[in-house]
Amino acid sequence: MISKLDKNAKRKARHYRMRRHIIGTPARPRLCVYRSLNHIYAQVIDDEIGATLAAASTVEKDIIAQLDGKNKKEAAFLVGEIVAKRALDKGVQKVVFDRGGYLYTGRVEQLAAGARKAGLDF
Repeated sequence: MISKLDKNAKRKARHYRMRRHIIGTPARPRLCVYRSLNHIYAQVIDDEIGATLAAASTVEKDIIAQLDGKNKKEAAFLVGEIVAKRALDKGVQKVVFDRGGYLYTGRVEQLAAGARKAGLDF
């Protein structure tokens, strides 16, 4: 029998494998990315206290207003810039990038580029 591979299960396995090594601290919180088919979400998380310091996604009303005529990669770049600005406002300058098991290409790469352009260091 031919069985179809569950790509999301493989992604989750990669993510759990990576998370053994990637830990957000108060000095360097974790920039976590989640990518769905239509949207992208980013959070800056301090794992020691279990708190989200900054977040941005394409489902926020103020970001949706800026997405007119943009494709998914441009939207990811914009979300990266916004989450970086919000993190910098909270005093976070260095982060650890957690790509969530996704390959570092396409929207994930654009989100990272936007965050770097806005001033986050990783």
